[in-house]
Amino acid sequence: MNIRKMSMVGFSPTRTTKTVLESIASGMDIQASTFIDMTLPTHAEAMCFGSEEVVIIGAPVYAGRLPVHAVERFRKLKGEHTPVVIVVVYGNREFEDALLELKHLVIEQGFVPVAGASFIGEHSFSTAEFPVAQGRPDSSDMACAKAFGEAVVSKIAALESVVGVEIDVPGNFPYKNGMPANSVAPVSRVACTLCGLCESVCPTGAIEVSHEVVTEASLCIRCCACIRACPHEVRVIEDEAWKAIGVRLYTNCATPKMPQLFC
Repeated sequence: MNIRKMSMVGFSPTRTTKTVLESIASGMDIQASTFIDMTLPTHAEAMCFGSEEVVIIGAPVYAGRLPVHAVERFRKLKGEHTPVVIVVVYGNREFEDALLELKHLVIEQGFVPVAGASFIGEHSFSTAEFPVAQGRPDSSDMACAKAFGEAVVSKIAALESVVGVEIDVPGNFPYKNGMPANSVAPVSRVACTLCGLCESVCPTGAIEVSHEVVTEASLCIRCCACIRACPHEVRVIEDEAWKAIGVRLYTNCATPKMPQLFC
């Protein structure tokens, strides 16, 4: 197959998934490439992709599933027997049903999965006191991602077409239950300068900044993008149950896991 164009499509609140996708793309080395960021609620346009291009689609894993907002936005993508590489990034616990869910989703949208992968990224609940997969993806992960991209582009080049191509990925269907309904969210301490960065990075539009910072907890997906973006480190988690989850992850998920590739 002759691939003329490559697109990366990502839902990436803390930019970790974006980093992985770009490393895979560097290994594929297709000059006409773009990154389509579907993280923010302002991205509303539908997009179509042809059979002579390849798409890399990636998202983080939340409680073993894809984020519901990522699913909603990925449904705006339409393929025409377009080869696709599916990628999930998880915080060193488990990716469970997320990659299978992404496989099913892209097939419904007209794509043909030719490869898949799971990579590890720093967990969104990770803190300096209780780090979980801190520094991931690291240089080894990035080298693996690039080599994966090289293998994928070689596989595609050897195909006459993607008709009949299938990949097996782990997971169960029906899928496990995902994130439960949320009633808590990060808060801004009194030292907040009302700069608005937290509002600008929130993937669900849960934050509004005026004379104070107001967060609609029911919209919060606990991605912690607002915490990572805060330049003064005054956006924090105060809920004790939420912090306890972070401690359990620190205790139970200390052994580094490695990327898994399905090509």
